[in-house]
Amino acid sequence: MIFVTVGSTPYPFDRLVAAFDGTSITEEIVIQCGASKLRPQVATCLAFVPSDEIRRHMAAARAVVCHAGVGSVSEALRAGKRPFVVARRRHLGEHVDDHQLAFALRLQHAGLARVLNEPHEELHRALAAPMDPAPPYVAPDPRLVADLRIFIASRRAASLTSS
Repeated sequence: MIFVTVGSTPYPFDRLVAAFDGTSITEEIVIQCGASKLRPQVATCLAFVPSDEIRRHMAAARAVVCHAGVGSVSEALRAGKRPFVVARRRHLGEHVDDHQLAFALRLQHAGLARVLNEPHEELHRALAAPMDPAPPYVAPDPRLVADLRIFIASRRAASLTSS
């Protein structure tokens, strides 16, 4: 089974969900679609899913595909999966800024995730390749935490000065 989650933000993430529309994948696909408008017929589509159900789906999945949200990525890693991550992009109306892109690139650099920039073009090839399991234990990287705090503080300061 392939489990896909777009998170709980009110912004649609049709770019990720659309990558499964009309797919030739014969494996079961479960997509937590959130606010996305698309509902691929090849998948079981769920709007919003409680966290315990997300954990269950991730544990059972052969592969996890998710937005670059900290919670989704953390749950995938806890389930022993190295997720395929697609960052939401501001210029596409998928989020308020590009913080997910910076996070996704750090994850990939650390070997914790595989980033898909163009899911429609890259997803099928990525899912056909052998799956690499997540590291058995993921220790918090103080540098990543520090970088995220600085980034969040700078975004908060920028939004306060633009108000």
